[in-house]
Amino acid sequence: MGRLRACFRLRRLLETRPPPSSPSPARVPKLSARTSPFSSAVAVAAAAPHDARDSGLGSSAYWAWIRAAAEAAPAPAPPQEEEEEEEGLSRYIPVKAYFLSTSIDLKSMQAEHFSDVVPQSTRSLNYIALRYSEFPPEIMDIGVRDNRFCYRYVVVFQYGSAVLFNIADHEAEHYLDMIRNHASGWLPEMRKDDYAVVEKPSLTTWMKGGLDYIALKSVDTDGIRIISSVLGQSIALDHYIRQVDDMVEEFTEINRVMEKTGDFTMKRKKLFQLVGKANSNLADVIIRLGLFDRSEIAWKNANYAQILEYLREEYELNQRFGSLDFKLKFVEHNIHFLQEVLQNRRSDLLEWGVIILLTIEIVISLYEIIKDSSMMS
Repeated sequence: MGRLRACFRLRRLLETRPPPSSPSPARVPKLSARTSPFSSAVAVAAAAPHDARDSGLGSSAYWAWIRAAAEAAPAPAPPQEEEEEEEGLSRYIPVKAYFLSTSIDLKSMQAEHFSDVVPQSTRSLNYIALRYSEFPPEIMDIGVRDNRFCYRYVVVFQYGSAVLFNIADHEAEHYLDMIRNHASGWLPEMRKDDYAVVEKPSLTTWMKGGLDYIALKSVDTDGIRIISSVLGQSIALDHYIRQVDDMVEEFTEINRVMEKTGDFTMKRKKLFQLVGKANSNLADVIIRLGLFDRSEIAWKNANYAQILEYLREEYELNQRFGSLDFKLKFVEHNIHFLQEVLQNRRSDLLEWGVIILLTIEIVISLYEIIKDSSMMS
C-alpha cells in the first residue's frame, strides 16, 4: 500500500511539474564565422539546461530543446575577413602622360640608364621602358596594400611623350628632369593627362573599362607598353591638333581680311613656312607617332589586342586624326589658293618688267632716230 501511494505521488509530481522553458537567445552561444556546424551543435548541447539533460523526462525533451535552439540561432555571418582580403588584392596604379618635346634621344638615355631598362619584347625602336624598384609611400596611402606591384615604370617615346606608372605627383618632376636631359625641341608648354589602372584579380573578364581608368585582371610589362603607347600617342596628338588649330585660325583671319579689302599682305616666305609646318605635322602624326602601325604585342595576344582596341576607342584616336586630317586639307586648300595668288602677282610683276624694258627700248630707238635725222639735216 505504501509503495502504491509513493508511485501515485510521483506520478502527480511529474504531471504538475512545468515543462522545460524555451531557451532564451542570451543562453545560445554566439558562433564565429569560421566555427563549423559540428562545433555549434556541441556548444548548443553544452548550453542546454541541466534539468533537461538529467531529468526523468528522458532524451526526447533534451533533443527537442536542441532543435529549438539551433533554429533560433542566427545564421553564420559572412566571412568579412576574406572579403577584406579579396578587396585588398585590388591595386590602384596612377598613370601620368606627358608631352615634353618634339624629340628624345633614346640611345643616349638607354646608355645612361642601362641598369633600369626593361628588355624589349618586340622589335619596336621608338620607345624604351625603365623600371625602378623603390615603392613610393604615397601609393600605399591611396590603396596599394601589398608589395607585389612595387615598381615604378617610365616609358619614353622618341617623338617626345613620356608615360609614368605608379609615381606620385611630387616625384614626377624628378623623372621628367631626367628625360629632359636627352630631349630636344622643348615645348613652351608641357601637356599632361592623368589616367589610372586598377589591377583586380577577381574580375570575371580580362578587362573592364571605366571613367578615366581601366581595370585589368593582371598587370605586366606588356600591358604597360600597350597602355603607354595609346596614352603617348593621345597626348602628342593633342599637341599637333593645337598647332593645326592655330594654322586654321591664321588662315581664317586672312580670309576675313581678303573679304573686306579684296587683297592680302602675306609674304611669300611666311606662306612657305606654313606649308612646311602643315606637311611636317602630318608626317609626324603618321610616321613618328605610328598612329596606324601594327602592335606586335597585340598581334600575338588577343587580351592585349582587346586593351589596345578599347583604349584607342576611349581616346578616339581615329576620330581625332580624321578631324586633324580635315583641318589639314582646309589649310592645304588655302595654301594652294594663296600660292596661286602669289604666283599671279609674280607673273604680273614679270610682265610689267617686260613692258617697262620694251618701253625703254622703244624710247631709246626713237631717240636715236631723232638724233640721226637731226644730224642729216
